[in-house]
Amino acid sequence: MYNDEQNLYHYTYRKDGSEPGQRYDARSTSGDAQSRPTVDEQLNHFESGRREQPPVQEMKSVKKNRMGLKITALALVCALLGGAVGGGVVWAVGNGGATEVNVSSRPATAVAVKTVDGKNAMTDAEVYAANVNSVVSINVTGTNGTNFFGQPVKTASAGSGFVLTKDGFIVTNYHVVKNADTVKVTMYNGDEYDAKYVGGDEDYDIAVIKVEAADLQPVTLGDSDKLNVGDHVLAVGNPLGELTFSMSGGMVSSVNRAINVSGTPFNMIQTDASINPGNSGGPMFNQYGEVVGIVSAKYSSYSNSSVEGLGFAIPINDVFAMIQDIMTNGYITNKPYLGITGGSMTEQMAAQYRYDIKEGVFVYSVEEGKAAEKAGLQMGDVITKVDSHDIKTMEDLTAVKKQYAAGDTSTLTVYRGGQTITVELTWDAVPADQQNQEETSQNSGSSNNNQFGNGYTNPYDIFDYFFGNRFGN
Repeated sequence: MYNDEQNLYHYTYRKDGSEPGQRYDARSTSGDAQSRPTVDEQLNHFESGRREQPPVQEMKSVKKNRMGLKITALALVCALLGGAVGGGVVWAVGNGGATEVNVSSRPATAVAVKTVDGKNAMTDAEVYAANVNSVVSINVTGTNGTNFFGQPVKTASAGSGFVLTKDGFIVTNYHVVKNADTVKVTMYNGDEYDAKYVGGDEDYDIAVIKVEAADLQPVTLGDSDKLNVGDHVLAVGNPLGELTFSMSGGMVSSVNRAINVSGTPFNMIQTDASINPGNSGGPMFNQYGEVVGIVSAKYSSYSNSSVEGLGFAIPINDVFAMIQDIMTNGYITNKPYLGITGGSMTEQMAAQYRYDIKEGVFVYSVEEGKAAEKAGLQMGDVITKVDSHDIKTMEDLTAVKKQYAAGDTSTLTVYRGGQTITVELTWDAVPADQQNQEETSQNSGSSNNNQFGNGYTNPYDIFDYFFGNRFGN
């Protein structure tokens, strides 16, 4: 049972509502029970007070206190926003008391610019400070066909890259500078340079450009073979062509990840670091500040499903020798060349030609004087193996070929006239004028269902899609 004594509530276990002996009253400064009214007097006082004064008026003081608290809270917020500092700033409140708000006085963290030595791990901020002057923003203009009126259609796009040498050699992706009319490079300090295309390779998606400069800050290359799943990695680049010199971080999700892009296989580092159009060609750093990969592509959709956290970078170990070759010769001089026009074997083709096999690379034609003709390959042959590697599609042949160099010798297993034979083949070097046109495929990519970004089957088209459309492509 609850008793009311001028709006103060006390609980008693007695049925009649009375309380034994003395009890503590928070309003009283004395413990003298004789000075307090009896229960009957309290009830009479309560009844008369209820008739004379509505209970709602008793709550007015509470409303005033709440308003005071609101004003005080607003004052505190304004004071904080006004930049008050210190460890114990005190503001008065409406009820006469005080409250204390602790505000940190810690100074801003100073980031030391360290030298990348490959021995000492660095914080993310230190990796950025040590390398941001080696990262570049790349802006490209080009021409893509003609419009309805026969006028050339100008395109503009953007990407990233990194300085490899002090005298201005810069590495990026082939798809960033492919078919460019002009290439402009911007450094972190705002310096701009017109860049010259040195050379590149579409199969490996690497390119080298050159600016006329001296004493640039080059990156330090690491060992991508030492990466482990779970290692921390960072990407610095130019996402969306506007958010220049941005850094994103994540982990290595997979190493030696084989992905297939429009018939071209790639061996990639998979990461969940945020990768976006414009990051292409930028560096991927390990926790020691070393470049271990070249950011190249991302999955944004797969089989009509949206995906997140699937970015890819080319392992630096896979392409460094080629980059050096391009810097020296303008192209990859020892890139293997077979000299055929081929395509993936299908069930329809097997039925049409009455072949007993349904997989392999069908040889449509053989180039005169090249490796295939020298080895005795003929039109209508089906390549089913290169050494111990099974060949089921044109993509398989392209992937296996990357394991060889010009001058290497291989044994090819071939289906011909209902029989299986083997031939010895010595790989040729790709001619300089055919660096990105060798081994023509009649049906390249027919078995590739992977999609990179907005329904495009080529991850590089993400780049063209976002920026080409923006600038009128």
